[in-house]
Formats: sequence, C-alpha cells, structure tokens
Amino acid sequence: MSTTAIRRSIREVGYAIRRPEQLATRWRDRHSDDVDAPPAAVFAVLLFNAAFSVAAYGMFMHMHRGATGMAEGAALLPMAAGLAWIVAFPALYIINSTLGSRLDVTTTALAASITVSFGAGAMLASIPITWFFSLALPYTAVHWIINLIVFCGVSVCMSDVFLRVMKTAEPDHSRAYPFLWLLLLSAIGFQLFWLFGLFQF
Repeated sequence: MSTTAIRRSIREVGYAIRRPEQLATRWRDRHSDDVDAPPAAVFAVLLFNAAFSVAAYGMFMHMHRGATGMAEGAALLPMAAGLAWIVAFPALYIINSTLGSRLDVTTTALAASITVSFGAGAMLASIPITWFFSLALPYTAVHWIINLIVFCGVSVCMSDVFLRVMKTAEPDHSRAYPFLWLLLLSAIGFQLFWLFGLFQF
C-alpha cells in the first residue's frame, strides 16, 4: 500500500462524507476507462476512521467511570460494532444477490463501509454533547437518555446514507432488503453492546 494511495484514500473519506453515493458508483464503475476510481486502500482508511471515531466515543461514553472505564469503552465499543458488521455483512451480500442484485461483493462492502464510517463520524461529532451532560448531570438515567439519543440519531443517519448509496449504485433494485439488513445490523449491534456491558452506566 503506497503513501500516494493512502493520501488519496484519506481525501476520498472526505469526499464520502459529502457525496457517499458518488464514491460507491465510482468504485462500481472502476473498470471503465473514463472513471477516476478510488484506490483499494479506501477500504482500510474508511474502516480505520470508523474504528478510531467509535473508540473515541466509547471513551467519552464511560468517562464517568474514570480512566479504567474510559479505556474499556474505547476498546469494547469498536469491538462490538466491528463484530456486528462482520456477522451481518454476509447476509447483506448473499441474500441481496439471491434477490437479483448485480453488485459485486466489493461494491456492496464499500457501501457498508461508507455507511459505517459516516455513522462513526456522527458519533465523533456527538462527543461534546455526551461530555457536557456527563459532567453537568452525572446520573445514570441521564447517561442512558443521552447515549440512547445519540445512538438513535446515528442509526437514522446511517440508514439514510446506506439506502441512498444502494439506490444510486443499483437504481432498479428494491431497497426493501437493505432496509431489513439495517434492522438486522442494529439488532445484532445492540445485543453485542449489551453483552459487552457498554450500557451499564
């Protein structure tokens, strides 16, 4: 992986925030001569960005538990989110293909990676809100409410981005299953978050 490819991929992450649909279609059409396709390193950069942002939120999510709690949150939240993505992704590609999708596995993976990175960025942007209320109102009920609002808001943003990307990448294919996949991902993610004790404030 060259330095030039990494630099281009970092720029592509910024591009993905502004125009996620176009990034996915440029990758889908990467074999066309007239398309400026993103480098393959964009996958690694998107996932690194997601892991870093989610880890940062996990750290502040448990700041009221001190240094140990912050370290645990920074480690466990990206681990739970990553496992949810890994477990749910095969279902997205296999069933979507069975229902007639012509997208290859890498384009489908990029659509999911863009969505995860976008959601992680939204979590990163939510840190000041979590930080403020954790310090101003250090009560368990407040921690629950604030983090529930953040997670629900991020889920809505991710759903919007993912459905837009999938619609643009394959306009004639039904969006019903991608929507159901988002529900599956949310259900698996919530179970793993609960299993790892991330909502134990």
